[in-house]
Amino acid sequence: MEYNVTLIRGDGTGPELVEATRRVLEAAAATNGSSFKWDVVEAGVDIMETAGTPLPENVLESVRKNKVALKGPITTPIGTGFRSVNVALRKELDLYACIRPCKSYVGVRSKYEKIDLVIVRENTEDLYAGVEYDLGTPEAKQIIAMAGGKIRDDAAISIKPISVTGTRRIVKAAFDYAVENGRKKVTAVCKANIMKYTDGLFYRVAREVAEEYKSHGIEYDEWLVDAMCMQLVQKPENYDILVMPNLYGDILSDLCAGLVGGLGVAPGANIGDDCALFEATHGSAPKYKGQNKVNPTALILSGLLMLKYLKEDSAAAKLEKAVSDVIAEGKSVTYDMKPDRNDPTAVGTAEMADAIIAKL
Repeated sequence: MEYNVTLIRGDGTGPELVEATRRVLEAAAATNGSSFKWDVVEAGVDIMETAGTPLPENVLESVRKNKVALKGPITTPIGTGFRSVNVALRKELDLYACIRPCKSYVGVRSKYEKIDLVIVRENTEDLYAGVEYDLGTPEAKQIIAMAGGKIRDDAAISIKPISVTGTRRIVKAAFDYAVENGRKKVTAVCKANIMKYTDGLFYRVAREVAEEYKSHGIEYDEWLVDAMCMQLVQKPENYDILVMPNLYGDILSDLCAGLVGGLGVAPGANIGDDCALFEATHGSAPKYKGQNKVNPTALILSGLLMLKYLKEDSAAAKLEKAVSDVIAEGKSVTYDMKPDRNDPTAVGTAEMADAIIAKL
């Protein structure tokens, strides 16, 4: 079968990571008699000057048409400039469920072994909804006045919406993932002891959804986000699927990536009712642009999630074995996966992809 897929090249090291991943995915799909027809589009800082925006409309149109997209990393300026293209894509396409598996692979250096966690993060609301008002704006002043002395006069304001609709569908996504993948436990993570209305609503709705899945035998529990951080450092083996609002999910997905060796092996999927976008958890690393140096594993594993989404389970299984075999051998891997980061035997991005293709 041939699949139409939008290919967003990204910026920084994005294009070279995308090219390596594209070749690997084509090889994996071919083992199952399938192929891809790529619709290549551009987004990010590299096209700002010519396009006038980091997210041209043709990118959104392509994803809406093809329903599936693979995206390279895109730079997000810190504290100034345009808002995150990554967040904008999720909002515009209503990709409300961010799925981030964190799994140990033999050969990846870590203080932990046999980690197999999945973060399910709500993608469209919470503090990432982008409802912000700068210092001194009429809106900020109005909110400060309404707060009855709880907010200082010289504050900027960010609003945290948590809805029944958003919570219900993300918790259902977590339980559906558990059912489809043979998982045993879903843990809701919040800070409802302090944010009693917003995070309290998240827990309340999560409990209702958990009741609907009781017949599947999936355990449900709850942890406050600060205590969950300690639990993950001390006893990560006690947890399976963690579901949470946007901000906590962003933070804990990086924590869990640290348990398995870092962002270089952390894939991600953003899934909505109509379409899905797959991307690595890490950033664009512009200082390494064009050096054929960065680790392609995270984006390749994101492509593996895409294969599973397309129900190409056989190809996905073969790809995961090929990736894990290459990492375990430790020969054809990038510098960051060597015991000594200055090891002259480290290979480049393209060469690690070649090694995975050879295994396939």
